[in-house]
Amino acid sequence: MSPDVDLTARMTKRSPLCRLLDLDGRLFEAAAAWHWPGAERVLPRLSRGANHGVLWFATAAAMAAVRTPRARRAAVRGLASLGVASLAINTVGKRSVRRARPVLDPVPLVRQLKRQPITTSFPSGHAASAAAFATGVALESPAWGAAVAPVAFSVAASRVYTGVHFPSDVLAGAALGAGAALLVRRLVPTRAPARHGVRSRAEVPALPEGEGLVMVVNRASGTADRVRALGDALPRAEIVECAPDDVGDALTKAADRARVLGVCGGDGTVNTAARIALRHGLPLAVLPGGTLNHFALDLGVEDERDLARAVRHGEAVRVDAVRYVTGDGEGVFLNTLSLGVYPELVRVRTRWSRRIGGWPAGLLAALRVLRADRHPLEVELDGTRRPLWLLFVGNGVYHRMGLAPGRRTDLADGLLDVRVVHGGRRPALRLLAAAAAGPLTGSPGHAAVQVKRLRLTGLAPGTPLAYDGEVTAVSGEVTVEKLPEALTVYRPLTTGS
Repeated sequence: MSPDVDLTARMTKRSPLCRLLDLDGRLFEAAAAWHWPGAERVLPRLSRGANHGVLWFATAAAMAAVRTPRARRAAVRGLASLGVASLAINTVGKRSVRRARPVLDPVPLVRQLKRQPITTSFPSGHAASAAAFATGVALESPAWGAAVAPVAFSVAASRVYTGVHFPSDVLAGAALGAGAALLVRRLVPTRAPARHGVRSRAEVPALPEGEGLVMVVNRASGTADRVRALGDALPRAEIVECAPDDVGDALTKAADRARVLGVCGGDGTVNTAARIALRHGLPLAVLPGGTLNHFALDLGVEDERDLARAVRHGEAVRVDAVRYVTGDGEGVFLNTLSLGVYPELVRVRTRWSRRIGGWPAGLLAALRVLRADRHPLEVELDGTRRPLWLLFVGNGVYHRMGLAPGRRTDLADGLLDVRVVHGGRRPALRLLAAAAAGPLTGSPGHAAVQVKRLRLTGLAPGTPLAYDGEVTAVSGEVTVEKLPEALTVYRPLTTGS
């Protein structure tokens, strides 16, 4: 008998944690003893392929190559979710529980990885990345999520199969990854197109072959394939391609000869087309061709098939527009208007994007704006000048607000969605809190209200104002008011071809 063990001593009751760990070990040994048909060739390779997220980057690239808006959004959301999960694993997860890896004795040699990981076992980073990517993809596109899910499950299972993780490591990692994807959706809401009711249905001409439609295309939008597909679906439509600086002139000339004014580009280009369509009393046909395409997606037009079906069948709705008036002029927007941090961010991003690219410029702009020692906006409220970090005005009520606007389920609700982030210390925390709080919340840091008209006074000269992705300078007073159901826009009201 070992002198270190006294079998005559009274055994103490084991803690729930010890019992769970014992169960975890028994499950691991059962998995090692179980014969997995056909897995010996697949799972170890799949496990190695997921190292450093390589498998998921390749999957995202394949999804983006499909060249559909939803697939691209799903790929980006999957990678963003993976990034958040990896950050959580490497900064908190692996350091919080110092658990040793399983002993490999029960695992057949043919299953074992040639290079064993040296980090702690809990939680599984591979399972977290797999669950984060698959959940992020599924939140944006359930169809792509269903395609990715079996691969993600196989990667998670491979970590137990190859003997590098206990089952609880994998379950905890998967839960963390799914949570990361949900957090990303909270901060950057999904942009899946919405199908609305038809209470604002409009009478418009049906153009079976597109005759009478003049479609102006922003050549910089990079949608040549989509425009060609629309031309095939509507062979008698006139398509005019032009440089970004010439879009306004091309739309004005097109409006003089068109029955229906069409536009392909981002939200800024669509804004220009909407102003001209309103001025000429023409219905508008929007083909999404930008990065975010807020208006087209909220309208329910995702690609050329949706638009062609609506034009052929003569299906359209009336939607609200919003007019803003300042001492220097006026303008119209379809999506959002904002003052404060966001216009500053757009201005800095534009300055740097041509040198270092769009995403790096956006990150640099965010860092510079949030580190500034002054509030970018001061307005007069109730006779008192107050500092603000952000004032957001949406054309219609936005749901699932985050760091970027979410989606609208009604484009003719007659309301302005006004959100304010008050001034104070730690702007990044205030903005994140406002993004996560949801609609119609109030606190010392942020507030929200829905109105039909808004008046701001006391703006300093040169205050930047952003609307639908464009930036202008204003001063003094700004009045914002709804134009209810002012614009007629084609959108499919039926399904099928």
